[in-house]
Amino acid sequence: MDKLDKGQIRKVVIAGGGTAGWIAACALSHQFRGRLEITLVESEQIGTVGVGESTVPPIRTFHRFLQIDEQEFLRAVAGTFKLSISFENWRRPGERYIHPFGITGQSTLACGFHHFWLDSLRRGMQSELGDFCLETVASRGDQFSLQTQPQVNYAYHFDASLYARFLRRISEGYGVKRIEGKIHEVRQRAEDGFVEALVLEDGQVIEGDLFVDCTGFRGLLIEQTLKSGYEDWNHWLPSDRAVAVQTESIGPPVPYTRAIAHEAGWRWHIALQHRVGCGLVFSSRHMSDDEARAKLLREVGAKPIKEPWLVPFRTGRRLKAWNKNVVSLGLASGFIEPLESTSIHLTISAVVRLIQLFPFDGIPSSLVDLYNDVSRAEMEHVRDFIILHYHANQRDEPMWKECREMELPESLAMRLRAWRERAHAWQGADELFRVDSWTHVLLGQGIKPEQHHPLARALPYQDMRKLLDSIRQPIERTVAQMPPQQEFIERYCKAAPEVWGTRMPAATA
Repeated sequence: MDKLDKGQIRKVVIAGGGTAGWIAACALSHQFRGRLEITLVESEQIGTVGVGESTVPPIRTFHRFLQIDEQEFLRAVAGTFKLSISFENWRRPGERYIHPFGITGQSTLACGFHHFWLDSLRRGMQSELGDFCLETVASRGDQFSLQTQPQVNYAYHFDASLYARFLRRISEGYGVKRIEGKIHEVRQRAEDGFVEALVLEDGQVIEGDLFVDCTGFRGLLIEQTLKSGYEDWNHWLPSDRAVAVQTESIGPPVPYTRAIAHEAGWRWHIALQHRVGCGLVFSSRHMSDDEARAKLLREVGAKPIKEPWLVPFRTGRRLKAWNKNVVSLGLASGFIEPLESTSIHLTISAVVRLIQLFPFDGIPSSLVDLYNDVSRAEMEHVRDFIILHYHANQRDEPMWKECREMELPESLAMRLRAWRERAHAWQGADELFRVDSWTHVLLGQGIKPEQHHPLARALPYQDMRKLLDSIRQPIERTVAQMPPQQEFIERYCKAAPEVWGTRMPAATA
């Protein structure tokens, strides 16, 4: 077997904490407790980006794997529920559409539900695609419940710093050792360049067999030390900066993330139990930092509870997410941008992939190559979905015109051709975004197909009417019984004030 290293892997060192570091620590220690010695090095002097407060539904599968109790988790992180994303002003100012997490309608093996819906419009029947999705209809009324049939498909909004603290407590219970300190030097083996130890500013030497780089955009191990290279996607995704701020709550939390387009990017609005997380994502070629900060504070509509902070970023991916004996996670492995809330998901997905390919008996190049290839494909799929939002617009500002006229990745161009010509949308086996996601965004962004599946035309008029009513009416009845999200949270997972207060104790084992 072709191996990069014949040594056994028993000591794992995670460089950096934050959400990515503690996700890695929690997952590895849960799965391999007793088989690995796991150490996490972080410094309280180094701040985290701290804006990853919105998620997608697969996080619930990850939590089930970790045997995390949902109510305990939500109380600990001041969490709320997320059924969808509300896209406002994206196609053009004043328009809105919802990208829901749930299943829309009823599909057949031959064609998806949207083909029948498109044919109903051709016949003069009036409806919106979202009328046939439970999560969309519940989002419209700010309602939420777990007691529905079918069950809602949902994700979470939460306080990212509290989430890291929650995972730390679990990890330390599984034996993860946390060391406080700043990394001064990354020590490599002379013969092959493998990392053998981290040297801290106080002189401590942390030796390991496998290193997980969670040092954020710096990529201290994967890039600064191993020079793994970076593929920049800024020519497709123009935003390269964000200004973030936390504000007081001025109303009950809504069960969706708001993504509000503006002349040079977009703004997010994420409602937690105790506050709101807001941020303005923008292109520095089209808006200055001062303009972005002023615009954000002007538009958040509530009193800030801390000073805004700037987050510069480069969209793209590390050419090698795994290089030698270093695996990069989170921002160290790449970043697409906050739109569609994929950052935490990509970290979780990468950790699960590492668990599945974990090199206990040494590091075979076949596993490294497989890991890197799957990571690349996953990132490119998410990248294409995000590019779609920017490209398909009818706005007049320079940035948006550039996005509308830019040359697309062929993988996305092919999807758009299939949609425009035959309303065909598809989902690969390992892709995050389902057919329903593509369909809602394609239609929401104003891309109307020229034709749709002929099977839908064969359905008699009365049968089409019955089909639509049989889907829409049960959804309407179900949502009518759902309480407002705030009321559900009060009963199910209300966080105590001390959870987010300044006196909350540090996490311990």
